[in-house]
Amino acid sequence: MAGRADTARKILIYWMDAMYVLLGLVFVTLVTIFAIQGVISVPQAVLTAACLVGQFSFFPGLLRAAFDGRPRPTSKLVLSGVLAAGSVLLLPHQELSYTATWLETGVLWVSMVAFYLPLWATACVGAAVVSLVSGYVVLITDRTWLGTLLPEAASCLFVVAAMLLWRWLWWTIRDAHDGQEAKARLAIAEERLRFARDLHDLLGRSLSVITLKSELAAKLAAKDQARALSEMDEVRRLATGSLAEVQLAVDGYHTLDLDAELTGVRAALEAAGARCLIETRVGDLSPAGRTLLAWVVREGGTNVLKHSSATTCAITIDGGVLEMRNDGVRDACAAPGSGLRGLSERLTTAGGSLSAAPTPTGEFLLRAAVPA
Repeated sequence: MAGRADTARKILIYWMDAMYVLLGLVFVTLVTIFAIQGVISVPQAVLTAACLVGQFSFFPGLLRAAFDGRPRPTSKLVLSGVLAAGSVLLLPHQELSYTATWLETGVLWVSMVAFYLPLWATACVGAAVVSLVSGYVVLITDRTWLGTLLPEAASCLFVVAAMLLWRWLWWTIRDAHDGQEAKARLAIAEERLRFARDLHDLLGRSLSVITLKSELAAKLAAKDQARALSEMDEVRRLATGSLAEVQLAVDGYHTLDLDAELTGVRAALEAAGARCLIETRVGDLSPAGRTLLAWVVREGGTNVLKHSSATTCAITIDGGVLEMRNDGVRDACAAPGSGLRGLSERLTTAGGSLSAAPTPTGEFLLRAAVPA
C-alpha cells in the first residue's frame, strides 16, 4: 500500500506540473506571435517571456513544498508574485480578445497562495489581486468594469477551489494509507499484549509455587528427606504442567482461522483497488489442514499487495487444494521470496506441497495442497 500511496502522490503532482508546462508554453507562444506581428516590440516580448518563464518555473517547487502540509510563505512565493505582476503589466492588452488569457497569470499565483495561507487570508489576497488587475485592464482598455471583474473573480474562485480540492484528494489518500498502517500496528501490539498476558497468567502462579516448594525442599533435605523428595516431585509435576500449558499457548498463537484470513485478505485487496473473488469448498478438511491453508492465504495476499499490480485476484479452495490467481504479474523471472520458501517448507513437512509461478495466460498462480 505504501507504494500505491506514493504512486498516487506522484500522479497528482506530475499532473499539475504538466498543466503548468502547457500553460507556460501557450503564454510564451502567444507572446512570440504578437512580437512577430509587431503588436509589441521584441525587447518587451523578451522581458515578458522572461517574467512568464520565471513565474511558471517557481510553481513546481512551491507545489511540492506545500503539498503535504501548510508551510509559511517563502521568498519564492513573493518573487513569483512579482513576476506575475510584471507579466500582467507587460502583456499586450490592446488585443482585447486575449486580455482574459493574460489575467490568468494573477489567478494562478493566487492559487499558489492558497497553499500557504489560511482560507480567509487567501480570500483577502485574491480579492486584492482581482480588483487591482481588473482596475488596471479597465484603465488601459475599453473593457467595462463589471465585464472584467466578474469573469476574473469567477475564474479565481474556480482555480483556487480546484487546487485546494486537488491537495485535499492527496490528503485523503494519505490519511487512508496511514490509517491502515496504524490499524496493522495496533493489531500487532494487541496480539503481543494478549500473548504476554496469557504467559503471565499461565506461568505467574506456577513459578511462584515452584519457587516456594524448591526452597522448602532445600530446607527439608537435611531433616526430612522423604518429605523433601515429595516436594521435589510436586515441583517436577508443576514444571511439566506449566511447560505443557506454554506449548498450548504457543500453538494457539500460531494457529490461524481460515475464514478470518479470507475475510482479511479480501478487505485488504479491495482497499488496494483489486477485486477479490473467493470460492471455498472445504468439506471435512481437518483443523490442521485449515490452518495450513490459512497461512497460504495470508502469505499469498501479502505477496499480491507487495509484489504485483493486480486488479483481480481469485481464491479457490476445493478440499485440501488452494489456488490463488492474480493478473498483476510484474517480473516473471523473479525468484520466490523468503516467505514463500518458508511456507513451502512448512507444507512439505506436513505432507503437502506448494508451487508459485506465472501461467501461460499472463496470470500468477499460487497453488497449495494439504492433507485432507
